[in-house]
Amino acid sequence: MRRLRYLVGMNTAAQLQEKAVFNKVAWRIMPVVFIAYIFAYLDRVNIGFAKLAMKEELWFSDAVFAMGSGIFFIGYFFFEVPGNILMHKLGARLWITRIMVSWAIISGLCALADNAMHFYILRFLLGVAEAGFFPSIILYLTYWFPKERKAHMFAVFMTAVNFAGILGSPLSGWILEFTHGHPTIKAWQWLFVIEALPSLVLGMCIPWLLSNRPQEARWLSEEEKKVILDRLDMEEQEKQEQGAGRHRIQDAFRSVHVWVFALIYFCLAIALYGISFWLPQIISNSITTDTLKIGFYAAIPWTCAAIGMLLFARHSDKTGERRWHLALICFFGMIGFVGSGLHNTTPAFVMVMISIAAIGMMSAISTFWSLPPMILSGTAAAAGIAFINSVGNLGGFISPEMFAWFNEHYDLGAGLIAVGCFLGFGGLLILWITKK
Repeated sequence: MRRLRYLVGMNTAAQLQEKAVFNKVAWRIMPVVFIAYIFAYLDRVNIGFAKLAMKEELWFSDAVFAMGSGIFFIGYFFFEVPGNILMHKLGARLWITRIMVSWAIISGLCALADNAMHFYILRFLLGVAEAGFFPSIILYLTYWFPKERKAHMFAVFMTAVNFAGILGSPLSGWILEFTHGHPTIKAWQWLFVIEALPSLVLGMCIPWLLSNRPQEARWLSEEEKKVILDRLDMEEQEKQEQGAGRHRIQDAFRSVHVWVFALIYFCLAIALYGISFWLPQIISNSITTDTLKIGFYAAIPWTCAAIGMLLFARHSDKTGERRWHLALICFFGMIGFVGSGLHNTTPAFVMVMISIAAIGMMSAISTFWSLPPMILSGTAAAAGIAFINSVGNLGGFISPEMFAWFNEHYDLGAGLIAVGCFLGFGGLLILWITKK
């Protein structure tokens, strides 16, 4: 009601001013966090391409790949909540810099792995280093944008995952192809080193590129700061009137919604990392074994997902409706996963189904993150968002192991169908938890 009175009371000039201010904020901070997440995601999942070359190592196998892919999320799980609370207290400039520089160094060190245990340790440490990055950015964006803009901003940020696939897949394929046969450094080692360098450079530039809060932004006038802060204060008061605002750390863990959100995100993460880690292998099995071509084919689903999730999030923001948008797009993605796992189909059919799966999965994930800030504020938001992401991302540990098990006992198609079932279950949970 307060929001309605606020909007009705605004004249056209004020509405245009508010729109201009938030557009200015978006153009100032979104490119930075967008590029940072491209580098983060690329360093997280380039193991999927490295696998194509690492299979020549005597100590490497599908089981080692699955464990190394998944153990990343164990380190992520234990350090995510304290990391996000520290970001809330210390500010994004310092914390994001620490995260990016440390993960870049460890990602590059993965090139030195010479046995399974070293590989596991480095992947675990990579998760520890990156812990807090994603929820920190989600929380950081809530400092700048009101709720009717959040889904679209989260979608823009999450589109970085797609661009990591669009740009990173051909790049990874090219690196493996170009460095194959090098006399001293193997192709997969080049891959880890080369793709770690951009994160290191950008990480050191973060203190000059981001402002912690609107109050500290030198690139905003005092009037522009007031527009942002007044809008966010009004939204916070609205939460309190509705009894939805939770501020303390313990408030986050006492909320049933937070626990169910974590379970929903677990289902979404199963789907996300099923594609992220195994897409090169799926293409290799069904379309081509040429590493360069695999890179270009892998870019197709991510391109479709980038377009779909932006259109979907914009429509959800425009209508203000979340429940059915989220549930239906989960069911849409489920159809894609199940279809891509069917036997006796053509390569074109597999690519179409994987693209549908990617659209549904990424659209659901980006819009999902507009829900937790509706009930959490302050330190509770820092802890709650990190908890949801850390518990949910355990799906990133389960997913590679699940695919490896299905690949050993059945085939990758069975794994894709199982992932579709998880995504459908997530859609049902969304309908249940958001019914009021």
